[in-house]
Amino acid sequence: MSSFRSITNSNYVRFNIDNDVFASLDQDYTQGINIELVLPALAKNPLTIVLPKFQNKSQRYGIAIEQIGFTPPNYRSPDIQEGERPFAGVIMLKSFNIVIDSIKNSQFTSHLSLGAIGSLALGEETQKGIHRITGNILPGGWDNQIRDDVILNYGIGYEQSLLTYSNIFKLNAQGKLNLGTLFTNASLGANTSLGILKSSAEIFKIYGFAQALVTTIAYDATLQGGLLNKNSPYTIASNDIERLTGQFHFGAILNYKKFYLEVSRSFITREFEQGNSAKWGSLRFGIGF
Repeated sequence: MSSFRSITNSNYVRFNIDNDVFASLDQDYTQGINIELVLPALAKNPLTIVLPKFQNKSQRYGIAIEQIGFTPPNYRSPDIQEGERPFAGVIMLKSFNIVIDSIKNSQFTSHLSLGAIGSLALGEETQKGIHRITGNILPGGWDNQIRDDVILNYGIGYEQSLLTYSNIFKLNAQGKLNLGTLFTNASLGANTSLGILKSSAEIFKIYGFAQALVTTIAYDATLQGGLLNKNSPYTIASNDIERLTGQFHFGAILNYKKFYLEVSRSFITREFEQGNSAKWGSLRFGIGF
């Protein structure tokens, strides 16, 4: 929900696909699918009761369905791989809002996510389906995945414009906080955009972006298992979790009339002591109506 991904239309649907095959890999954060819908009518969604609301500011409300999956490097093996990331799948229904302050050139976001980690997330079925379609070897270790548990997560974010130049350059600072049974962490960073950021009729934009974040980690259920169910066959010990990680994302975005297209690449430093840095690619496309 960073501002460089904003869509002009107040009504839109957007599809987000992450996969490490775009980075010629098949490990760590291996797949992500997100479908989001933004409509003014979603302000009446009962879940928005816990989302902050502001007077006299532009606000957007949306819902999203999100599925993410993680695997160790040797995803083909049916055995537990000590010292590597465990198999994990997560599925969530997310309710969110975006508050834009055009006077202060700032943006505030919040979201509430409800869902499950474990077999209920269908991570195994999704990855095997993708591998069948692409003709790759089927994964063999999902029997060892993080066991079923409840996901309840709340997050807020704030972004402030620091510098703009002639509708072709923008530099923003941003911070994020997540609390819950999936991720509990806090991030600080910055993002920059360069290109045609605003056209006279708001019908055409094309620009590149880069984003850097530093995150301090308190809890990560995809590594440590759920907070309630302690029966996972394999997890990463708390002492082995890297408490500080860095992320870098870069890509290009095209907005033409009601159409949105984004391609990007992402990198993250190792998330636990024996792990390695990871990378993946993303494709996002949306349509306003």
